[in-house]
Amino acid sequence: MSEAIAHPAAKTAPSSASGRKRRRLNTPTSPRHGASAFFSYLAMAVIFVVFITPLLWLLLAAFDTKATFQTKLPSHWTLDNFSAIMTKDLTFLPLWNSLVLSLSVTVIVVVCSVLAAYPLSRYQSRFNKPFLYSVLFGTCLPISCLMVPVYALFVSMNLLDSTVGTILFMAASSLPMAVWMTKNFMDSVPIELEEAAWVDGASLLRSLRLIVVPLMKPGLAVVSIYVFMGSWGNFFVPYMLLLSPSKQPAAVTIYSFFGLYGTVAYGQLAAFSLIYSLPVVIMYIISNRFLGTYSLAGGVKG
Repeated sequence: MSEAIAHPAAKTAPSSASGRKRRRLNTPTSPRHGASAFFSYLAMAVIFVVFITPLLWLLLAAFDTKATFQTKLPSHWTLDNFSAIMTKDLTFLPLWNSLVLSLSVTVIVVVCSVLAAYPLSRYQSRFNKPFLYSVLFGTCLPISCLMVPVYALFVSMNLLDSTVGTILFMAASSLPMAVWMTKNFMDSVPIELEEAAWVDGASLLRSLRLIVVPLMKPGLAVVSIYVFMGSWGNFFVPYMLLLSPSKQPAAVTIYSFFGLYGTVAYGQLAAFSLIYSLPVVIMYIISNRFLGTYSLAGGVKG
């Protein structure tokens, strides 16, 4: 009888303990309702305001012909700023030059980074770590320190004001970090899948092209966005190596909105900046379909 009486009590003990725990979490003294939550939301609100204010100025100034550096609602909403910049020399040609530079650099870097990361990921060698650390060191060098010898090299090789030469140098400067990132993504692809393809008679390059690269789509999308954004917003390299105004990208020609004696066409600058940011947003939307998928799900069992 004593065992029968003790048994229900043992069952009700955990439920009463969990009930006390739930009541404790819902009390006003919990972090959710306390001072820590208030300061957390306050910090997020401050960060949000800091980030949204320049974007808000950009949107408002683009539709205001009398825009200044202050963020304010336009007294008269108009599209005159967009009409003033929609010319070949001011907008279309620089954007085309930026698109050619950025896409070319992205394609070259992604292809070379895959080929360079494959032996680093698949073959064990005592030179792998020193090589990777050397690559990482190359990403830490400021580009301003390299431009003096690079400029002299371009002059001696007659590559100054050459779009092809600028593309190759921008690709070379973006390659170290891309190789490091691609190698980490390639490490997540099981080598057993390649071994199965080799048994079926596939060559090394064929297995790389048909197995490894498709499974690395999310990682390659990240590398592509990283390289494209870096090339799209690069001002210093094209400014030093491209002399002809017809070859300069939009990152350089945007300074045409800054006049003499500190005068700035704020409305046209804001309108041009909105158009200038659209290709990056479009590329992110296109690449986003690869970022949320895990291609290796179910690829290896056991």
